[in-house]
Parts: sequence; C-alpha cells; structure tokens
Amino acid sequence: MKDTTPASAPPECDHLLMIAPLLLLGIGLVMVFSSSGVLAVDRYQDPTFFLKKQLLYAVLGTGLMLFIRRIPYQLYNRLAYLILFISLFLLIIVLIPGVGVRIRSASRWLRLGPLVIQPSEFAKLAIIIFLAYSMARKQEKIRYFSIGFLPHIIIAGIFIVLIEKEPDFGTAMALAGITFLMLFVGGTRLTHIFLAVIAASPLVVYVILKNKMRLERMTTFIDPWKNPQEAGYQLVHSLQALGSGGFWGLGIGKSREKLFYLPDSHTDFIFSILAEEIGFLGVLIVICLFLIILMRGIAASLKAQDNFGAYLAIGLTALIGLQAAINMAVVSGILPTKGLSLPFLSYGGSSLIVNMVAIGILLNISSQGRGTKEALTRSPKGAIIPARGVQAGK
Repeated sequence: MKDTTPASAPPECDHLLMIAPLLLLGIGLVMVFSSSGVLAVDRYQDPTFFLKKQLLYAVLGTGLMLFIRRIPYQLYNRLAYLILFISLFLLIIVLIPGVGVRIRSASRWLRLGPLVIQPSEFAKLAIIIFLAYSMARKQEKIRYFSIGFLPHIIIAGIFIVLIEKEPDFGTAMALAGITFLMLFVGGTRLTHIFLAVIAASPLVVYVILKNKMRLERMTTFIDPWKNPQEAGYQLVHSLQALGSGGFWGLGIGKSREKLFYLPDSHTDFIFSILAEEIGFLGVLIVICLFLIILMRGIAASLKAQDNFGAYLAIGLTALIGLQAAINMAVVSGILPTKGLSLPFLSYGGSSLIVNMVAIGILLNISSQGRGTKEALTRSPKGAIIPARGVQAGK
C-alpha cells in the first residue's frame, strides 16, 4: 500500500534527539537563574531578570523546534541562497555605526523592537545550509579545486571575515571549523584543506598579535597563575569553580565564584558554575546529553534520504557538538579563553534559538530516513554518501 502520510507530518520522531536538548535546556534555565541572580539584583533589582528573558527564548525556541520538525528539510535546499544573502546582509549592517548595538567595544547585535539578535549565530546556520546545498549539487566534482573547494572557501571566508570584524574571534574560528569538517565529509581533497589551513595561519596569527587582549589570553592560558589578577583572572576563577565542586557539588545556588568573582558566569562560563554547584556528577550528565545529540545527529546523517540531508545533518551536529567541546575546553583551560557560549545552557537568545532550530531540522531529517540498516559507502570520488546515491539538487 502506498504511504499517504503527508510530508509536513513526519511519521516518526527520534525521541532521544528531542529529549536530550530539552533536558539541557531545563538544566540551563536552572543554572542561568542560579548564576545570574546576584548580578541581576545588583544591576536591575530583580533576581529573575535574566531568567525571565531566557525563559521567553526557551519557550520560543521549543515552539520553533516542534514547528520546524514538521517542515520537510528539502525546503532549505531551495532557499539556500536566500537564507545566505539575508544572513550576509545582517552581518554587514551590524557593523554600521549607529545600527549595530555596541557592548564592550564589540558590535555584534541588532535591535529589532524589543528583541536583540546576534547575526553571527544565524550566519552559522546559513553557511551550513549553503554548504550542504552546494556540495550535494557538485558531488561528482567535489574533488576539483576550482569547483568543489574554492567557491565554498570564498563564501565561508567572507562570512568569517565579517564576523571577525565585529569582533568575534571565537565564533569566526568555530565557523571555520564547521566549514572544513563539512568539506572533509563531502569528499574534498585533504591536500586542499591542509593547504588552506597553512595559508590562513599567518592571517590568524596577525589577528591575534594585533589585539593585546587576545595575545595575553594566548600566552597566559598555559599558566594563568602567572598573572592571576590581570590576563589570567577569568581562567583562574573558572578553574577554582571547577575544582571546588567535588563529586556532588556545593549545591544549587551555593556557588561562591558567581559573587562577582568569575566574569560572564551566566554566559560563556556557565559550565564552571554548574561544576561548582552540581559537581562532577552534573558535569557527567551534561556531557552524556551532548554525546547523545552527537550520536543521534550522526545517525540522522547516515540514514538521510539524499546527500543534501546527509551533509545538512553533519553540519548541524557539528554546530552543536563543536561549540560545546570548545566551550568546555576553554573553561577548563585546555584552550585559550574566547567568547563562545555553551549550547542550550548559556544565557543568550540568538544562540538558543539557532540551536533549537538545528534540532528541529535534525528531527525532520531523521524522521524521513530510510532506516538504520542502510550502510554508507565511500564513493569513488571520496565523499561519504548514502549507498543509494541520491543527488540532491538535481
């Protein structure tokens, strides 16, 4: 019998992929309230100020996830260029003096009525959709430098440069990582990727050297106690929070570092406060939930109906997984300090909405999959593609 299920109503749902981010979102709301309460009282005389705003974005994000789950992901294939150009326009106007909202000498936000959005967060989603669309169309020629590599690097490079101009070095590097990962999965020659990294390295070094704060972060993260009151201050207090939680933690609301010691305790360094209050057990739960998202995202890619869906799922999984890994590495001193939020947990509306949208798209890709028993093969051209070889965009 012919399947008459409407395309807009997926017959199946990957419940693990849906539940894991919702659990992280719930933990995030608790931690945003706990880590920001003292700051909110000091600034706004309202301990729930940040919680109320984050709760609003959480409800909006959850609604978008449930709605987007029912939109066939093939739609983004047709809208790839429109989404890309809208995102590019937002990245340009945010740099215009008087248009972009400037905070701490950075112009990263746009005010739309009562809402403040961060275009760089939506740019990551736009680049992922564009790369998935273009790579699927050029699959047979993906290993050609002028067709499968150079156009993608140029487009992504424009976005990376604009984001760096805000400046937002962490997001720019995360976008570069996602781009290279997607190109690798798509079958681009490793030689091309390696040479691009080598060629970009001097530029990255220059960007670091010209900014005194970035240079200090690069030189002090190895030994933050060498200058604990200046460049190493934030990392020192982050490590103290991580270490003082023990196995069980000090208890919800009992963090000492959030008492104006650890800057950005409700945003980039919320993981440190979580470790201090919930301990190693809480850290382990959060890591396991991210691993579930990572595994289910890869599974969605493996059983996608076409190459566009496969690449889109890989990109969206990298969007969440790579950012989570970088954030945890930063707060634990493995990587130099940079501004990058922890998905689903850190305070911030744009990041939360984009991540929930990503989950919604992943759920739709997974629901349309043709079963986990279908294996993947590496094509003669070197790309990891479904064995059925359906070409998106043709």
